Amino acid sequence: MSRLFRDVEGGPLCPQGSVVCIGAFDGLHLGHRALVRHAVERARALGAPAVALTFEPLPREFFAQSEPPPRLTLARAKFEGLRDLGIDVVGLLRFDGRLASMTAERFVRDMLVGRLSAREVWIGPDFRFGKGRAGDLALLRTFDAFESHAIDPILVEGERVSSTRIRGALTTGDFDTAARLLGRRYAIDGRVVRGKQLGRTLGYPTANLRYGRRRPPLQGIFATRVHGLGGAPIDSVSSFGTRPTVAGVEPLLEAHLFDFDGDLYGRRISVEFVAHLRDELTFTDLPAMVEQIHRDARQARELLSSLSQQACA
Repeated sequence: MSRLFRDVEGGPLCPQGSVVCIGAFDGLHLGHRALVRHAVERARALGAPAVALTFEPLPREFFAQSEPPPRLTLARAKFEGLRDLGIDVVGLLRFDGRLASMTAERFVRDMLVGRLSAREVWIGPDFRFGKGRAGDLALLRTFDAFESHAIDPILVEGERVSSTRIRGALTTGDFDTAARLLGRRYAIDGRVVRGKQLGRTLGYPTANLRYGRRRPPLQGIFATRVHGLGGAPIDSVSSFGTRPTVAGVEPLLEAHLFDFDGDLYGRRISVEFVAHLRDELTFTDLPAMVEQIHRDARQARELLSSLSQQACA
């Protein structure tokens, strides 16, 4: 089981040495996975723990709080994804004013050398860190305590894989391109929470996942599939947004599972996005909203059924 820590300061975590990879890891796309796999392979070869260092919030979120970039993966899903890739220790470092003002040299001394006793450090192409983004591969290589390496860029369709490209694809509803960059269909994982139960009273009970105060990478109504409730995924129609008709504020993912009757509260599920149906709308009254929900559900059923038939052909 992977260990988790949050702070740069503290006692030694890997006194016998470690292999470290560093990155934002938002989305855990093909480039991130290549970096993590390099680190894990080297760690196994050296008989040392594999460590992944990342940040919460993301540095871009911290520096652009009024207009943060869309977030692909929340903290828990990122931790679980790194764990599943073989990482033994995850540093989900608190990115605050103190860490933002820390020089790259001090970060290396305190974290990589002091706490992790790094033997090798792996980063992605063009990765920068420390105050003023002054830290890079050249700076890492000035330290004799460990070896430093950067992996080559991972290209898809002739362009480098990046979280920015994935956000752009999701924003335009291009889920196929997002899937090629991620190495899997885009999905949001979480634990089902209780909502206002309005959907149940309208005949469309939903499984609700909170997105916190993060900015979602997409909004609207979608044809989706829900995983984590047994064998096969369950077709569904999902709304992801602030629900303006009922005066919502924070983003909420609401998935209505077709032909499913069961209590999902507290269950962890994964909602896979298949197709964008329409943008989020504000309705004049609830009957108008319910009529649109009927149309959305019919469209999602037909689309998902058609895709399933094509896959079996």
